Order: sequence, then structure tokens, then C-alpha cells
Amino acid sequence: MNAFDLPWLVADIGGTNARFGLVTSPGARPSHVAVLAGADHATLPEAVAAYLTQHAGGVRPGAACLALAGPVEGDRYALTNSAWSGSASDLGLPYTMLLNDFEALAVSLPRLESADLASLGGPEPAHGVKAVLGPGTGLGVAGLVPTDGGWTPVSGEGGHVTVPVRDDREREIVRVLRAGGLDHVVAEHVLSGPGLVVLHRALAEVNGVDAPRLSSADIVARLDDSLCAETVEVFCGMLGSFAGNVALTLGARGGVYLGGGVLPRIVERVRTSDFRARFTDNPDMSGYLSAIATTLIVATQPALTGAAAWLAQRAAGEWPPSDGRVNELSPLRERPLRRELS
Repeated sequence: MNAFDLPWLVADIGGTNARFGLVTSPGARPSHVAVLAGADHATLPEAVAAYLTQHAGGVRPGAACLALAGPVEGDRYALTNSAWSGSASDLGLPYTMLLNDFEALAVSLPRLESADLASLGGPEPAHGVKAVLGPGTGLGVAGLVPTDGGWTPVSGEGGHVTVPVRDDREREIVRVLRAGGLDHVVAEHVLSGPGLVVLHRALAEVNGVDAPRLSSADIVARLDDSLCAETVEVFCGMLGSFAGNVALTLGARGGVYLGGGVLPRIVERVRTSDFRARFTDNPDMSGYLSAIATTLIVATQPALTGAAAWLAQRAAGEWPPSDGRVNELSPLRERPLRRELS
């Protein structure tokens, strides 16, 4: 089998779930999509083998692109919120490309349709640098930069910056978390699925009330409960400040997009929250931020779309990687390098 023989395997590997799909023709959206629980498999190669056997008819892909929730170094990966780590070569496929999961999400942005998006305020998204961030098992951040003829994704670990606080209540939350053992409270500690749980417990202590231990799903499902509602309110406000910081850092005049598994469940609550006001609340750069669109990605598996777009570009020979993030068993490196996405 040669590299880029169809079908291709695409995956979005998070700290909790591993999502897989097959691409049967360039430009097609992934099919045979299945979600596997990470806890059911000791390693990523085991999860891949289970997917191919149980959900893809035992096919052997010619190429794969895996989007992983953690930093990628060369052909090696180590998930931030999972014990899975290893090398692309462990999968034994002719061509395997590794991406950070939010890097793949960034690549998907030009491919998303209007039905995949929901406005959270501001003007229509414009051409220019775009940012994507989102709370899930962790807090991911990436950028997408326009280049001649295409786009270049930029990955990072922005979820680990110091948590943004604006008022006394938020300062009290951070005080409680530090007293509980978190010497350095970062954004991901509160702006993620597990972070909702942390916020709920911290607010109960700040307010001096007893509260049951709830999951993040329970919290967003119980917005008639005053403490749950306050938790989501604080969450959305702090997320707005964080998103504004990301926009300023990347110069994201082309729009800030929000993904992850938490926000699509509370779209209307985010819209009516302080998210947008906190996004633009900067004494020096309010006008700059007010001109930036904030948009929620509501597509079901956008990172798989990004991974598929990445492979389609490489199959066309327009951007063979030379940065070590690929396990490549066929001679494709002679083609000229062009870092761009169509």
C-alpha cells in the first residue's frame, strides 16, 4: 500500500474520548464516525485497532491524521489529560501526521458552513488572522494565519496561562483554590469541563453554602439552581476575558471561534451572559475588540474535518511536511515545501 491510498483515517483524540472517522475521497467529510472511551483502551494504537476492526470493516488506511489534546513534538505525542503517549510509528501505517487538536480545529475553520456556526456577538467574521479556543476536558487555543493562497495554523498551550480575574468574587475564587493546594491557578483549572466542577465547589465555599458534588453535565443541566446558574455565569464571564486576551495576543481581527464540548450545550446562556461584554472590556483596546466577531462552532466533529482537510492538502502534494511530525514510509519528501491551506 502506498501513502495516501484511500481510505484515510482521521481522529480527534481528547483526554476523555477518542473520535475516529474515514475519508473515502479527497474533499469528502469523514464517514463511519465513532466515539470510543479512552478509559476502555490502554494505548492509542489499541484504540485505533479497535475502531478499524469494530467500526470500519477492518480496512487498512493508507494515511492518517490524528489531532491530539496535547503538545506534539516531532513524531511523538503525550496527551495532557490522559496517560496515552508514544510515536506515530506505533500505528504502523504508511503515513501518519500528528497535530495538536486545536491546530486541527483551526484548519477546519475555512471549511465550516453557516449551519456549523452560531454568533456570540460582534460583526460578521472577516478575513485575517483567526483564533480558536475552547473548554473541553482541557482548554485549547490555536490560531490560523492567512498566507499567499491559503492558511497556516499555529498551535500553542494558551490554556495554561494565568487565570484572568476581574472582580472581588473571582479573586475570592482564586484565593479558595490556592488555599486548596493550587499555588498557580491557570485558566484551564476553571475554564474547562472539570473547571466547571472546580468553580461550583469554590463558589459554594465563597458563598458559605453546602452543595452536592455535581458533574459538569449536571451543572449545565440545573440552571434553575442558583449556585449552578452562578457557576455558569462566572464561567462565561471569565471565558470572555480569556478570549479577549487571546484575540489581542494573536491580533485575531478575522474572528475568535469557540469550540470544545462544553459550550454547544449552553449556547443561549452564553449569548445572554457577560461573555461578549467581558470580551470587549479593555480600557485601551475596547474599539479593537468590538470589531472582532465571536462565533461558536456547533458542528459535531469539526476537528475531524480539519484533519481530513490537512490530508487532502498533502495528497495533492502542496505541503509535504518536513518538521518531523510525520511517520512517513514512502518517498514523498522530494516535493517543494509550501506551508498553506486551500
